[in-house]
Amino acid sequence: METSRVGFCLLLCTIFMVVPVSIGQLTSTETRLLFQVQKLLEYPEVLQGWTKWTNFCYLPHSPSLKIVCANSRVTEITIVGNRSSPANVVPGSGPQGLSGRFSLDSLFTVVTKFSSLRVLSLVSLGLWGSLPPKINRFHSLQALNMTSNFISGRIPKQIASFQNLTSLVLADNLFNGSVPDLTGLPLLKVVNLGGNLLGPQFPSLSQSLVSITLSNNSFRSQIPSGLKKFNQLQRLDISSNKLVGPLPSFLFSLASIQYLNLARNQLSGALASTTACSNNLSFVDISNNLLIGKLPSCIGSNSRNKTVISSWNCLSTGNSNRQHPYSFCNKEALAVKPVESEEQEEPGINLGLILGIIGGVVAIAGAIALLMFVIIRRSRTTEDANYEERSIVDKMSARSSPKPPIDSRRVPQTMRSAAIGLPRYRVFSLEEIEDATNNFNPSNFMGEGSQGQLYKGWLVDGSVVVKHAPQNLMQHMEVLSKLRHRHLVSVLGHCIVTYQDHPNVASTVFVVFEHISNGSLRDHLTDWKKKEILKWPQRMAITIGAARGVQFLHTGISPGIYGNDLKIDNILLDETLTPKISNYNIPLPLKTGSESPLSNRLSSDENAEKEDIYQLGVLLLQVITGKLVTFSNELDGLKLELEKCLAEGPSKLRGVIDPSIRGTFADESMKTTVEFAINCLSKDSTKRPSIEDVLWNLQYSIQVQEGWASSGNLATHM
Repeated sequence: METSRVGFCLLLCTIFMVVPVSIGQLTSTETRLLFQVQKLLEYPEVLQGWTKWTNFCYLPHSPSLKIVCANSRVTEITIVGNRSSPANVVPGSGPQGLSGRFSLDSLFTVVTKFSSLRVLSLVSLGLWGSLPPKINRFHSLQALNMTSNFISGRIPKQIASFQNLTSLVLADNLFNGSVPDLTGLPLLKVVNLGGNLLGPQFPSLSQSLVSITLSNNSFRSQIPSGLKKFNQLQRLDISSNKLVGPLPSFLFSLASIQYLNLARNQLSGALASTTACSNNLSFVDISNNLLIGKLPSCIGSNSRNKTVISSWNCLSTGNSNRQHPYSFCNKEALAVKPVESEEQEEPGINLGLILGIIGGVVAIAGAIALLMFVIIRRSRTTEDANYEERSIVDKMSARSSPKPPIDSRRVPQTMRSAAIGLPRYRVFSLEEIEDATNNFNPSNFMGEGSQGQLYKGWLVDGSVVVKHAPQNLMQHMEVLSKLRHRHLVSVLGHCIVTYQDHPNVASTVFVVFEHISNGSLRDHLTDWKKKEILKWPQRMAITIGAARGVQFLHTGISPGIYGNDLKIDNILLDETLTPKISNYNIPLPLKTGSESPLSNRLSSDENAEKEDIYQLGVLLLQVITGKLVTFSNELDGLKLELEKCLAEGPSKLRGVIDPSIRGTFADESMKTTVEFAINCLSKDSTKRPSIEDVLWNLQYSIQVQEGWASSGNLATHM
């Protein structure tokens, strides 16, 4: 009998040990509420065992389900489903959220009736919609976890009223816009908003926080200096955003910091060698930024107690095979996730803008690096290029004469009208430029231009944000805004970002240029299929267009722009074979405070002008012969051969002309062009013609060609 009593007592003790602390019987009201939650969540697998006999307060706890009761009321609801989050949805796998009948508003109408609820965790359940303002009905909530759902819209500002809140986890959803001001939550320890679409400003947070996770969002601002007051902060993850400006050294010395992840942003500059690190710091990731210089000694290398990842910056310490060259961080700025334009196609217009971005960084220390990003613009259907070039009305018969500098406000009508058809000049926002190039994603990198790195991207029209900029930069933008001509890769707009909160960072300038997708003149002369299109009339039209572009640079801008890179690679052709000069001499300052709005152009003296004429001569020789010239001795040999053939007669000259255009040119037209090309290549620069002479002679040559073709000669030789 005694043994039985002992055994019963042991059994009773065992029962008390395994029964959870949430012993109690729920009120009938809260029991009904739980069944409503089950129904509104569309009976997820983890809740399918609930029946009218279920005693919720005695349910065994598991990672997927936890109901905690106290005083006959629910104090914690944790339900974890098995639906994918937006980040893990496989394309074509079908809908991952709850059905169209689901209502997040209805769900919160129910769960806010749990008057004693302290913890609400609804994870991976396929919830969708916006969090309703009625969330403020929670009076005792301490922890809110809605991870891995499809909740969109803004985070309700009512969350900032939860004075007892210690943990806010809304990761892997579709939240966008600004984060509510959370500075008034004195008990808040954990914030995890990673994997959303939040931004652009860095949020205002409580200084009581121990863990901050804001990774994989769209924050674009600088890291705020206010974080230096976060003495309890142990974990900071702000990776995979678009944060800019200098990397604050105080982050490494925060009193409690252990984990610091700043990877995949656009943080720039160098860390001070005197940067100190907290003794608790065990993990640092600053990879994939634009950092330069040497790492401070406290994070300069890995150790047994510390992991440091610093690859893919431009640092001079560590493994150089895993660092970009210095020019990458000194020149590169920002670029754009390709987004399709939603503009409606108008009759006669080739849809869409494919844009390219070119940017330059103005450093306060004295150097500027011009950053280039390319936005490719599909050409609009306009009048035939060849017709335009042959139009006698539009031809200028000016001979060379002394010419004073031309005020750009008095540019001849023919020059002003040459910009017709281009989109109007505008100011772009930094967000547009970043979105267009997907943060200057390497997949959008097109190559290195003479002024910087080239990126492609798609820009969609949106709201324009005018950034503050120093007066001298605005003067430069005024000059740039005039670089719009039918035969230039024209300036479409700009964006200026000035980081005023840091004394060592000046302005970053992004200049948006038109760029052409149909390749260069070199491409057309080396590809046999494209080459067949370029008969003599087309080649003449291209060279006249290039000369008009040079004329605009010399006389259509005040002061003129000289020393342009007129190589055959830099003459781009659109779908109508209209030529556009790229990589011309962009007028940006060499340093902050430069007085001249064109301080980086070459001197506008006669020699600089004649150098452009020389390059036009090189271009003409290549168009005539179809041979590409790489070295000066090749050019001299080709020039000598043409001079000899000119002296020996038309039949000899035809022998050195590109075979693919034989039979398509008048001998007199070809002879005039060859003679003139040789004059452009004169060793004595004073004997080279002016740009007006170039245009006059080329137009004369094409008039001769037109007369020959109109008599039927072209048809018989094609």
